[in-house]
Amino acid sequence: MSEQIITLQQKAIDLLKALIATPSFSKEENDTAEIIGEFFQQSDIPFSRVGNNIYAKNKHYDVTKNSILLNSHHDTVKPNKGYTVDPFTPIEREGKLFGLGSNDAGGCLVSLIATFLYYYDKKDTEYNVVFAASAEEEISGVNGIELVLPYLGMIDCGIVGEPTKLEMAVAERGLMVIDCIAHGRAGHAARNEGENALYKAMDDINWIRNYKFDKVSELLGESRLTVTVIDTENKQHNVVPSQCKFVIDVRVNELYSFEEILASLQENMKSQFKPRTTRMKSTSIPLDHPLVKAGKSLGKGYYGSPTTSDKALMPFPTLKMGPGDSARSHTADEFIYLDEIRDGIETYINLLKLIL
Repeated sequence: MSEQIITLQQKAIDLLKALIATPSFSKEENDTAEIIGEFFQQSDIPFSRVGNNIYAKNKHYDVTKNSILLNSHHDTVKPNKGYTVDPFTPIEREGKLFGLGSNDAGGCLVSLIATFLYYYDKKDTEYNVVFAASAEEEISGVNGIELVLPYLGMIDCGIVGEPTKLEMAVAERGLMVIDCIAHGRAGHAARNEGENALYKAMDDINWIRNYKFDKVSELLGESRLTVTVIDTENKQHNVVPSQCKFVIDVRVNELYSFEEILASLQENMKSQFKPRTTRMKSTSIPLDHPLVKAGKSLGKGYYGSPTTSDKALMPFPTLKMGPGDSARSHTADEFIYLDEIRDGIETYINLLKLIL
């Protein structure tokens, strides 16, 4: 391992400690954006900021070339009540670095920053290398990656840093949340009056529970509809509800569009419904794409990811891959192994060597 890579690994770990110590809940990432900007400034790398997103381009950026985007997010969820250590104190213990956002997705973020530094001043590359640290990923906010993409130039493909144990997530489920409402007519329960909206909702919920979509993905399995919330306006037991609201959590494989899902609901449900957004689409990258082929040559396996990320908002092929384990994300006493960060930097660098 070269001395340059060892130095980059230590800089990345030090940067992650600074990020852990600085709260950066979604929509409140101003301070971590400042820290990332200062890191680039100290590294003599020009950078730009739009909202709470920081981005930079390689020294020999050529507008006639396509670019590879390196992206991860610097916002975090709020710590849950199970923490036994201070979530904002970076603690090194037994080869682990504890702290909120260490695993999701701080380790990926600093590994990609180190990789960008490694390639920053390289000449005569086939692609430009562009880096973006984005905000609002945890809430799929509109002021995150979507806000910064127009500033990045021609992007051909990208790597999205999320904890995947450095395996390749080549497909990702889409997410759509649908608000539904069944209408009835209020009446007195004792006199069997009215038209019970709750029963109407139950008919639709029973259909949702049993419906199976035909197209099953080899990577992601079935597309799924799950009712997760149900409510009526009633506060009294003796009133037949005139309205019943419920929520469907929709997880879509790469073989279906949201429009197809909505058409199935329209055909089979009596309740009114409306999706909150159709932005978080299912995605996939071809197995013969150069990024995937490069990963295979490094011995990396591939799989379909059940979770969503900013990958869903990118209109070009992206590979989701990074150090850490998604099973640790959003858990109490979140941590990442320091060796995972070191391996992440080496892996990203070696992957891009096969592309650039």
